[in-house]
Amino acid sequence: QVQLVESGGGSVQPGGSLRLSCVASRYTGSGLCIGWFRQVPGKEREGVATIYTSDGSTYYNDSVKGRFTISQDNARNTVSLQMNSLTPGDAATYFCAATRIPRARCYTNEPFFPFWGQGTQVTVSS
Repeated sequence: QVQLVESGGGSVQPGGSLRLSCVASRYTGSGLCIGWFRQVPGKEREGVATIYTSDGSTYYNDSVKGRFTISQDNARNTVSLQMNSLTPGDAATYFCAATRIPRARCYTNEPFFPFWGQGTQVTVSS
């Protein structure tokens, strides 16, 4: 079982940046797909990005491509999400999630993400 704890949320003005972190306990660093998702009350959860920890391959939702960067620090069991050029449309509760699946399935539309963090709030307003 993987336990996940997010941090780094907060309030920022449009155009600003935030860096979210997801620390995974019992993290082997191999064969693990970690994703960032976000949700606004009353709306469906949206996939943001994924990273496959064995080789660092990444995937981004079109809505964040070029603005967000997902990365990993295996020494610290941490996956981060650097968010730049934030807009009010990015405001949401952000969750990290993990699953052990083959690399070919490591996308945000993968239905099997059994491990989730508690979420961290991101607010973007002027």
